[in-house]
Amino acid sequence: MSKALLVTTTDIKKYSILNGNVDNDKFIQYIGIAQDIHLKQYLGTDLLEKIQSLLPDDIDLIGNVLYKNLLNTYVKPMLIHWALVEILPFMAYTVSNGGVFKHNAENSQSVDKNEIDFLVEKERNIADSYTNRFIDFMSYNYLDYPEYTSNTDNDVNPIKNANYGGWQLY
Repeated sequence: MSKALLVTTTDIKKYSILNGNVDNDKFIQYIGIAQDIHLKQYLGTDLLEKIQSLLPDDIDLIGNVLYKNLLNTYVKPMLIHWALVEILPFMAYTVSNGGVFKHNAENSQSVDKNEIDFLVEKERNIADSYTNRFIDFMSYNYLDYPEYTSNTDNDVNPIKNANYGGWQLY
């Protein structure tokens, strides 16, 4: 099974804070991490693999219009912001033969950890919002996507609510 990424580096640059001049090699691996860690837990193994199997060409076939809508309307926005959650803490660093380096461009000022944490938390909130929209959509439309409920054995079953963490008062 192909491990196609559901968003492109262009999608990330176009729909996020990430500058268009950022080298794709600096962050493409974090898209995969976000897809494997965050997205898979909400789509489940079977639905994720179904969408991956349709990329890049078959998603545009008339019989796949529901999957294309799901991808473009719900999955891509969710993945873009989960990817930023993973990308932001590492953007200023490079690991090479000489060690770990922190970059600082001329005419710029580095931000401190608290500012990075703030940006990551903002992206997490955005990702959570898109995730909740996806879950709401799937709760009413799951019959259109049989892979959402067909996970077995070692497959990841999708989390069907995004209410996690924090205090809960009853």
